[in-house]
Amino acid sequence: MVIIRLSRGGSKNRPFFNVVVADSRNRRDGRFIERVGFYNPLAAEGQEGLRLELARVSHWQSKGAQLSDAVAKLVKRGGAAAVAA
Repeated sequence: MVIIRLSRGGSKNRPFFNVVVADSRNRRDGRFIERVGFYNPLAAEGQEGLRLELARVSHWQSKGAQLSDAVAKLVKRGGAAAVAA
């Protein structure tokens, strides 16, 4: 099954997450099919903390990909930001 989930990067105590499309059998930070965005929970004021390619997320969902719970919250938040912009 294909899933859209967060892949952790960054360093100790400085998390950074890539939003990736991956096979559910692969490791969290392992091989992925496509990177569709990022999330930086520690973004400073004026820095971009969330970027999602919503068109690509929709494309993968139409192909049957499932969203993880965390990514579903980010898509909801990112979609609202995209509509407001």
